[in-house]
Amino acid sequence: MYLVAIAWIYVVLMMAVAEATSPQGTLLGAFFTFLLYGALPLSIVMYLLRTPHRRRMRRAREEEEAKTGEQEPPAEAPAVGDTEQR
Repeated sequence: MYLVAIAWIYVVLMMAVAEATSPQGTLLGAFFTFLLYGALPLSIVMYLLRTPHRRRMRRAREEEEAKTGEQEPPAEAPAVGDTEQR
């Protein structure tokens, strides 16, 4: 997974360098090329690929809390008529 991510960032970096050094290219265009073709899509893909891992870690943490009894009670919502007077 990380090898593909590194390769994609390398390709996009080379695209940005080519645009920056081109006679008709600009540094601003190279920046947006890197950002919109590389960093933003790759961050979304990596986030989505890590979803199962985050879910497993959350379940393990909840099971550990349930075993040790350290689970905090949920915060109670105030009743409809309850308001603080200041």
